[in-house]
Amino acid sequence: MAPPPTGRRKPNILVTGTPGTGKTTTSSLLSDATEFRHINIGDLVKEKNLHDGWDDELECHIINEDLVCDELEDLMEQGGNIVDYHGCDFFPERWFDRVVVLQTDNSVLYDRLSNRGYMGSKLTSNIECEIFQVLLEEARSSYREDIVVPLVSNCVEDISKNVTTLSDWIRSWQPTS
Repeated sequence: MAPPPTGRRKPNILVTGTPGTGKTTTSSLLSDATEFRHINIGDLVKEKNLHDGWDDELECHIINEDLVCDELEDLMEQGGNIVDYHGCDFFPERWFDRVVVLQTDNSVLYDRLSNRGYMGSKLTSNIECEIFQVLLEEARSSYREDIVVPLVSNCVEDISKNVTTLSDWIRSWQPTS
């Protein structure tokens, strides 16, 4: 299936994956390397109150997906965005030219999340999410398979390689007409 015409001069990239896989680090470094806009959805939700309150069990805001999409619509039409979020199934398919799913070995992820203070069911559910590749499956069911790319993100070298790979992809990207 051919990609839909966008009219954008620059592509948009979604960087997704389980918490702790390096989404924000990768997105920030990629933004620095390409001068693309880095949009951290968690930060945006807090800054603009795009939520429906707080979830005590998961210890996070209950994101209002409609408000987030309304907030991003004009920016996404312009292109040149790197969107960083642990979910992906509510964003319009037309927004993204590449969907990157970062993946981390469970032993590495466990240590990263423990160091962030994740405990109990929050820690367990995130590790299980990675084991069962929930976000990769979500991406594959929400976007064209040819734009979904899983990338290993276990260490600094992996992140550096991923930034180089994605920067090269951006340079070679051609808009569809």
